[in-house]
This record gives sequence, C-alpha cells and structure tokens, in this order.
Amino acid sequence: MDKEIEATFLDIDKVDYRSRLEDAGAKLIQSEILMKRAVFDTGAHSFLRVRDEGRRIVATYKRIEDLSLTGVNEINLEVDNYDNAVNLFVAAGLKIKARQESLREEWALDGVEITIDTWPELPAYTEIEGPSAEAVRKVAEQLGFSMDDAYYGSVDQIYHHYYGVDQEAVNYCSEIVFGKKPKFLE
Repeated sequence: MDKEIEATFLDIDKVDYRSRLEDAGAKLIQSEILMKRAVFDTGAHSFLRVRDEGRRIVATYKRIEDLSLTGVNEINLEVDNYDNAVNLFVAAGLKIKARQESLREEWALDGVEITIDTWPELPAYTEIEGPSAEAVRKVAEQLGFSMDDAYYGSVDQIYHHYYGVDQEAVNYCSEIVFGKKPKFLE
C-alpha cells in the first residue's frame, strides 16, 4: 500500500490562486470539472471509492492511520467504466454509503499534483500531493502557504472545521451533491 503525502489548505480564492499557480510556473492539467463518486463502507478509518475524474476513472482504497502529512495509506486502480466498477463492488457485497459530487481542477508543479476542490456548501480549498513530504512542503511554501496551517484527512475534517458537524455524520451522509443541502447541515 502506498503512502498518500498530501496537505490541504482552506479558503482559496480561485481567481487569485490560479494567478499564483501560473506565476509559480505550474501547468494546468485539467480545467475544473464535476466529479462524481460512490463511496463504500469498509469499516472504521477506511473506505473504498470509485471516482469519475473526467479524464480517468479510479477505484481507491484508503486507510487513515493518523491525521498527518503521511498518515493515509492508499491503493489506486484505474478502471475503464464507472458503473461497472460500482456494480462490481456492490455484487461483492459492499454497501454504498454515499454518493458525492465535487468540482476539481488539476495543476502540476515540480512533480507535485495541486488541486482546487469545491464541495457543496464549502469554500474552495487546495490539496497539494507529492512524492515526498519535502516536495509537498517546498511547493506549499512556494505558493505562499505555511505547513502550520495545513489540514490532513478527508473532506469530513473540512465540514467539521466550518460547521462543527460530527465527522461520522458527514461520512455516512447518503448524498452530498450540488443543489441539495446535505442532511447533516439541515
């Protein structure tokens, strides 16, 4: 299982941030698109997800060891059909715990992947993911971030930050999609 080495920074102004990325020499990999995902219950501190990323479809298993720069282990498998992948996991006995949507834009700088993410009812944020902690730190600092301000983990941490909601309520909300307020915020 691979380590996911990633830091998240909140409250991104997309227009300003895109300018900062361009000024730093980052390359746009994919313009902002709507991503859909099905998330399956695999027990405490882990999940399986099928996500349509526009240019590819990825099935991912993640296990969260701790909320740190290197605290998440993951396995990614590119698949060729979103519905078939979802149906495979359902047929294997896994239960879909959530259907989710988000907007994502992808950039690259010095071997590091940078995304601009927007989820329903949340301000935009960025994830900076790289091959090493040092690579992530270097790019984060180059873009004007302090690692002291980084968040780690999944989007449940971010909903908790803004709304104080229980992270399990986020993780087990059956639908987080645009145009419909998630049940945990009603």
